[in-house]
Amino acid sequence: MNRDPSLDALLDLDGQVLVIDPETRHWVRFVVTQVPVSEEKPHGLDYSLTLHGPNGERLVGFDNAHPVRTSAGPGGKRQGPQDHKHRLTTVRPYDYRDAASLLEDFWREVDSVLAQRGVKL
Repeated sequence: MNRDPSLDALLDLDGQVLVIDPETRHWVRFVVTQVPVSEEKPHGLDYSLTLHGPNGERLVGFDNAHPVRTSAGPGGKRQGPQDHKHRLTTVRPYDYRDAASLLEDFWREVDSVLAQRGVKL
């Protein structure tokens, strides 16, 4: 398997907390670790990239840490941990391609949510 050339940039963000806008107190957090490749973590990564609002609430999140419901309602089925994204109260599967695309997609969602909230960067 070829090594993802953008992986080191993502791994270097592990543990970083960045204040996006001090005035409105929005911030992002990165938790990224390499783990053995498995059925649950086929990319060999355990990751969580999140945008938080002024009260600490998660507004955007990309992660692979927990099962995702694949259908709505009380009988909705859950799959094992998989790549997915959170946007406010919605959770959707996410198609992980590589580290660079993950970062690009995360920042695109961050920009979109901040714009909706009237935060100008």
